[in-house]
Amino acid sequence: MTEFRLQTTGGGVHDGEFGLGELVELTKGKGCAWLDIYQPDEKVKDFLLNEMGFDELAVDGIGEHSLNTVQRFDDLRFLVVSARDRDKRLDTEPLAIFLQNQLMITIHFSRIRALTPFKKRYKRAGPEDIELGIDYFFYELLDSIADDWTPLLDEYSNELDELEYRVFDPKMKYENLLEELHILKQNLREASKSIESLHSATMRLVKPGDRLISTETLTHFTALHNLVLTLMKRNHNYSAGATSTRDTYLTNASLSLAKSNQRLTEVMTTLTIIGAIMLPLTLVAGIFGMNTKLPVGADSLGGFWVVMAIMASFGIMMLFWFRHRGWFEKPGEGMV
Repeated sequence: MTEFRLQTTGGGVHDGEFGLGELVELTKGKGCAWLDIYQPDEKVKDFLLNEMGFDELAVDGIGEHSLNTVQRFDDLRFLVVSARDRDKRLDTEPLAIFLQNQLMITIHFSRIRALTPFKKRYKRAGPEDIELGIDYFFYELLDSIADDWTPLLDEYSNELDELEYRVFDPKMKYENLLEELHILKQNLREASKSIESLHSATMRLVKPGDRLISTETLTHFTALHNLVLTLMKRNHNYSAGATSTRDTYLTNASLSLAKSNQRLTEVMTTLTIIGAIMLPLTLVAGIFGMNTKLPVGADSLGGFWVVMAIMASFGIMMLFWFRHRGWFEKPGEGMV
């Protein structure tokens, strides 16, 4: 269901108890006005086209999956930026903004979190702010969207520090560490959608030679552009840090697996050497243990030592052979 909210600098606030046909009458002589429309229907689009005279290309740009844009049509300015919605998930939704004369219209299909503080900013605007015109409130709206990301980026910074500490903590093994890094990367990607849309918008608004804002508010929008640029750099740095931490975690996991495989190889090598030595000794013991008459007096006490000497000789010869083959060297030894 479509919801309307009209707020003017003259102090009037109308929540849904008016029709779009009354908009001109309600805003007449009230200074700057802001109309917020939630979940617009076809009647709203018809009103914007026929009553307000908005360009058809701009009206067609309204949708749940609108692309970010900044356009000007004669006296109409039209923007679409991404902003954080108010549900429990971290995702961004398009916010369409129309500016004409002293009227600003915002249209969205999801509850936008930044609109709540913007209402308070609009209400407490002073006379000097109102004199700057609708562009000042346009600046306040975009600034509210940018400020909405500042505490989240601080939270992501602390979370990244904690994850880095876990990765480099050799004493503990933390569960779901890779999953938490993946979630952090997802959140940073979602934040970048809104921040980069604000960066593109502010860069276009303050473009020398073709500005879409008044000269009086240029300082405000320049400061906003610098703020958005800072947010974008922070988001990029945190994303790079999360990627580096994830790569370090995977490298450590690979090294641990390699060490385990190395220990297993050493155990198998030891068992193989023992088995290889025991095989000929078993053969010698089997031959001299046969219940037949053997040469060299094997059934006497002297023959016993002869058998032991033969078995020892086999063992020593095989140890020298294994050493010659390099079986006793650790992996990596002897390599240049």
